[in-house]
Amino acid sequence: MNLRFAGKRITGLLTVLPAYERLFVDEMANYNFSPARSLKLKDVMGYDRRRIVDGPVCVSDLAVAGFEHLFARGQLAPSDIDALVVVTQSPDYLMPGTASVIHGRLGLGYDVFCLDINQGCAGFVVGLIQAFMLLDQPAIAKVALVNGDVLSRKVSPRDRNSYPLIGDGAAITIVERDPNAAVVHASLKMDGSRGGALTIPAGGMRQPCSAETAELHEDAEGNSRAADHLVMDGSAVFNFVMTEVPALVDALLRDTGTSVDDVDAFLFHQPNRFMLHKLAEKLGAPYEKMPSNVVEQYGNSSGVTIPVATASNFAERLRRETLTVCFGGFGVGLTWSALLMELGPLEFCEMIDFPSQGADHG
Repeated sequence: MNLRFAGKRITGLLTVLPAYERLFVDEMANYNFSPARSLKLKDVMGYDRRRIVDGPVCVSDLAVAGFEHLFARGQLAPSDIDALVVVTQSPDYLMPGTASVIHGRLGLGYDVFCLDINQGCAGFVVGLIQAFMLLDQPAIAKVALVNGDVLSRKVSPRDRNSYPLIGDGAAITIVERDPNAAVVHASLKMDGSRGGALTIPAGGMRQPCSAETAELHEDAEGNSRAADHLVMDGSAVFNFVMTEVPALVDALLRDTGTSVDDVDAFLFHQPNRFMLHKLAEKLGAPYEKMPSNVVEQYGNSSGVTIPVATASNFAERLRRETLTVCFGGFGVGLTWSALLMELGPLEFCEMIDFPSQGADHG
C-alpha cells in the first residue's frame, strides 16, 4: 500500500530511556555458549550494553515522565494535545488501553482522541501514518505519538537469540499540520501468514498465562524459554528482512524520483548492526547514512529504535536544519514499511533518562 500526505510535519521528538544499564559481558554466563563464541557474537552483532527497566516499570511510566519533562520546559502543554496515539506490544493492561491510562495520568481533556495500536518494530512508521491521517480532521491540529515497549520483561534471560539485544524505552513524537510542509510518501506491507516468526505464545485469550506456560524448555540450540516469553525465529526474520525491505525501499525511492544520494539519512529499525550493514549494502547506501549504533549502546527497543537512532545521531542538526530522511520499520506481524519525508528544523530533539538523573543526551 502506497500512501501520500500533504501539509503535515514532525515538530518535536523526545526519547525516554531507562537509566538502568546492563552489559553483554556480564550476562554471558546465562547462555549455553562458550565465552569465545559469545564474544564473537558480540562483535558480529554489535552487542555491548543496553537500557532496560529496573522493576515493574510500564510503558505509561516512561511516557508520562516524557510528557512531564516537556510540560515543565514549556515545549508542550496538556491543552495542546488533540489526539494521543500509543503504539506498543507491551501494554500496561489488557484493558483499558495504555493511551487511556496516559490520558488519565496527565489529566487531559475529554475531547482528546485516544488510540492504541498493537505494533512493534514497524510501529514508528505505522504510528506516523495514523497521526497524519488524524490531522485530516479539522478538530485535530496536534497529535502526540507515543511509541513504547518494555519487552525485557517478556524475554527469557537464558535465551541468547533475544535477551542480549532487547532494550526498553519510549518516544514522544509531536505531529502537526503545516501548509508549507513537503509531501510525505509512505509504503506499508503486511503478511500475517508469517506472523509466527516473532511471537509471545501465551498471555492472550488464545493461551492464557498459567503455571504450565511459565515452565522453561530448552530448544535445540540450548536456549531456555517459556511460552510466556518472546520467541523469535532468527533465520526466518533475517531472510524476511533481506528479501522484503530493500525491494520496498527501492520502490519508494523510484516512485518518488529520489536517489540514495538525495537521502541524508536512512533511519531504520535497529535489530542489530550486522543486519543493518547488510541492508545498507543491498540499498547501495554508505554505512554512515544508515546509523547502526543503537543496539550496542541502548538495545533493541522495538519501534522506539527509530526515534533513538534519530535523536542520538542527528539531534543537533535537526534542531537547526532540514534533512531528507527515509524511515524504515520491519518486524512483528510480519510488517514492513518505509516513509520518506523532510525532517526539521525541530522545536526539540533530545533524549532523557528514566528516572531522571539530570542527564540530557541530546
